Amino acid sequence: MTPYTIEHKKSFTLTAYGFSIRSNFQDIAALQKEKAEFWGKLKADGRFDKLKAAAKNDREWSVNEVYQGKPWNYFAVEAGKSVDDATRIIEFPESEYIVVAGTGEKEALFDQLTYLAFGEVLPQITDYAYIDGPNATYRIDNGNGAYYGEFWVPVVKK
Repeated sequence: MTPYTIEHKKSFTLTAYGFSIRSNFQDIAALQKEKAEFWGKLKADGRFDKLKAAAKNDREWSVNEVYQGKPWNYFAVEAGKSVDDATRIIEFPESEYIVVAGTGEKEALFDQLTYLAFGEVLPQITDYAYIDGPNATYRIDNGNGAYYGEFWVPVVKK
């Protein structure tokens, strides 16, 4: 089984640009394509740089949540100042979180950690339950061409 930890995290807030997902979650290739197209648009139109300029650290986040009955994906940062046209300000609760950590290529790491968490870790954990809030993965450059990341999903003890 993929290694994981359960860690208590204080509440935190992310500022994000996002889109409503249209692909079926079972169609991984279509989902990855949809995310890549959105993230490419963020870089092309300058919103990526705008969000990074507002960040208070180097962590880049990918957030998944169901919002108003629809699945959403966001690119987010821990903002040190407001971003007027952000899609959402996402509140994460103080909670226990399952944390799955790993290293990999920049563009693949978010999906890699998300699929490990939902495909391997969560189905095997019997003493905690996912509370259906937003979940997030961050990545940070290791400085050697690889990226370190962590997937965080809020849980409660059963």
